[in-house]
Amino acid sequence: MARYISITLTARGVSCTARLLDDVAPRTCAAVWDALPQAGQVYHGKYARNEIYNLLPGFAEHDPGKENTTVTPIPGDVCWFRFDSDDLGNPGYGYEEAAGVRERREIIDLALFYGRNNLLINGDQGWVPGNVFATVVDGLETMAEACQSIWMDGARGETLAFARAGED
Repeated sequence: MARYISITLTARGVSCTARLLDDVAPRTCAAVWDALPQAGQVYHGKYARNEIYNLLPGFAEHDPGKENTTVTPIPGDVCWFRFDSDDLGNPGYGYEEAAGVRERREIIDLALFYGRNNLLINGDQGWVPGNVFATVVDGLETMAEACQSIWMDGARGETLAFARAGED
């Protein structure tokens, strides 16, 4: 039976629904599902292009490792990335105060890709493959408009929340 999550920009009041890809990313799906709900400050991608994400303290009992990875996510892909403070501690990223990344040993990045032509490469890190663990099945167009608002109008005061569908 398929499982679904809601992805919400809380201040903007916009949500979409994604189906978990349990068949191709079972460990990542289990890690996320078991830890829901999760929410944090939203950020818009600098390098990847059409991406919004949040940075959360590690929440999985076991790191799922690489599973159904990509460096070219498509619109509607929902990805898991694992970083640590050494990966994201560069002051140029601007995360020090807002996300407290210097103090965290494990940082989970949950990301939604809302447009085309994404490439997961970082000037400091090189290729950054992500685990694709869900795909948006409803509301992507409206969410993409809100994501463009984050890009053009700013992310301050906006939260990106993930919850089990129907429980947000």
